[in-house]
Order: sequence, then structure tokens, then C-alpha cells
Amino acid sequence: MRACVVHAAGDLRVEEVPDRAPGLGEVSVAVELAGICGSDLHYWRHGRVGDFRLREPLILGHEVIGTVVDVGPGVTALAVGTSVAVHPATPCGACAECRAERANVCRHSRYLGSAAQTPHVQGGFSDRLIVPARQVRRLPPGLAARRAVLAEPLSVAVHAAARAGNLAGRRVLITGAGPIGCLVVAAVAAAGAEEVVVTDLLPEALAIATEVGATATIPVDGTSASDRSDWPGDFDVAIEASGAAAALHTCVGQVRRGGTVVLLGLLPPGEVPLLGNIVVTRELTLRGAFRFDHEFDTALALLADGLPVGPVVSATLPLADAPSAFALAADRSRACKVLLDLVADR
Repeated sequence: MRACVVHAAGDLRVEEVPDRAPGLGEVSVAVELAGICGSDLHYWRHGRVGDFRLREPLILGHEVIGTVVDVGPGVTALAVGTSVAVHPATPCGACAECRAERANVCRHSRYLGSAAQTPHVQGGFSDRLIVPARQVRRLPPGLAARRAVLAEPLSVAVHAAARAGNLAGRRVLITGAGPIGCLVVAAVAAAGAEEVVVTDLLPEALAIATEVGATATIPVDGTSASDRSDWPGDFDVAIEASGAAAALHTCVGQVRRGGTVVLLGLLPPGEVPLLGNIVVTRELTLRGAFRFDHEFDTALALLADGLPVGPVVSATLPLADAPSAFALAADRSRACKVLLDLVADR
């Protein structure tokens, strides 16, 4: 079968890879659409994501929808022909985190298209994907594929919003209007935030943030804006969704006393400056937000209910054109979320 494989930084190939039949408790999904994530771009451009470094060829992709085409022994709840979304995480179910219902930070979790472990966990940019049946969700009736494929990144956004606490009537700052940042906008707006202010370097990204629910946008230049006098300031919550150290600096400097900062974007490897004294003297709460768990089902329901996220999807290209699709996805002035269509040229 065909797959999009990264071999090293800058070395992305569409090539033939072995297929297999599903085993006990597994299903085989014919992938239809898959979204290119920021982590996929990092593996392609840098050979790593944060502290996760490529050590062997890796099939990328973890934002996947498709159709069940085969089931393994013991699978009775899913029939061939069922349209599904795939939850990309396989937690161990036994560690302290899993037992505490925090499977998203399971210390032994396997995640599609990730180099966090060796051997790496091969991802979903392939004609067929075999996963445990428990990771497959039926698509809600009437949910279009182009919306359903956003379930995974929207789950990340929903989890980040939940980590911020009760958002009803709150003033929220979001730094970064990439695909995740824009989906965070939609998620916090759906959670009842009264004001949603978004920052980014690019006007094109800010325009999409406005379309999905931002009440105001602020262009920035890549440096910390904590000392700017023209900022609205005193936000109840700030969610850092860009992965830039300067943006984290801004978040800490712009929340009110006793406010909350959620760290969502993965920062560059190594240490980054932090306004620690402000955290202390204003008694700020810093919370990490990593992946998601049950929020995947919440995201599918929100998409089925019409959450306004359509503007996030910029383009769809066939799998054979994956290198061009990655180049487009990396150009934030031209695209937000880029999808791979695995049916168009199958």
C-alpha cells in the first residue's frame, strides 16, 4: 500500500509499504481524508518535534477518517463499510495516570505518527490503517468528511479549553492563530467565553480566527508584548497555542492577578525564559495541556452540531502530491489546515 514516509529532516517520500490483516481486536480502515498537523511539519522540516527525534523512517499522520474494510477476530461491534474517525492514542490502561482517568498523559501511551518511542508508532498517511477497534468512532449521521477530519485537532483544543476551567463570561487571550489556535478560538467560544482576543504574526491567520469566533485580533511582531500600553490586558485566561517563547511571555504578562495560563504549544527544545516573579506575585496558575482523551467524542459531537470551523480547512491535495501539500501547509500566509485525499488517486 502507499504511505507518506519521512526518513529524515527534509526527506519526505510517498512510497510502497507492507500491508497486513487486522489481528485480534483490531480493524482495518481505508483512509479517506487525513489532516497535516504541525507535528508532521516539524518531523519533515527538522526531524524532530520538541524532544521527540526521528530514529527510523516514520509514516506520518494522526488526523484520520475513513471506512472500515476488514475486522479482526473478536470484533463484533463494527461492520465493514462503517464510516469512522480514528482516535490516535493507545494508552496502557494500567499506569497511575490511566487509573486516574488521565490517559492523555499515560506514561506508556502510543500515538499514531509519533517518534516518542522506538520503534516509532507508524501513522495514518497510508491507504489502510490498522488500529485497535476501541480507538474507532462511528461518524455521527450527517457529519461531512471534510468536517469530521478535524475531530483530532479539535479534541486538542477542547482539552485545552477544559484545562482553563469555567470559561462562561470570561475574557480569554489566545496567542497563535494556526490550525490549533483557531480551533481553540471555536472551542472557548462554544464554552461561553465573553471575549476572545487572538494574536498572531500574520493577518491571514487572524482573518481565519475572526471567522471562527474571535471578538478581536492583535497583530504582533514576534517579540513579547507584555509591556505594550495599547493592550487590553487583565484577561481571566490566556492560552498559548503558538509554541513561541515570546508568546508565553505575553500570556504571563497579560492575565489578571489570580488568572490562569494554559501552555498548549510545544516550545523549542531546552529552557525558555519565564516571568517567574509575575507568576509568584500575581499568584497565577500555569497549566499544561497535552493531547486529549474523552474529548474526542465531544469534538465529534460539536462538529456534528455545526461548530463554525469550516474556514480552518484551506486546501485538499491527493496523497501523491504530499510533498506539495506539506510545502503549502508550512506556508501560513497561504494555508491553515491542509488535507490529504487518499481516495482521489487510489
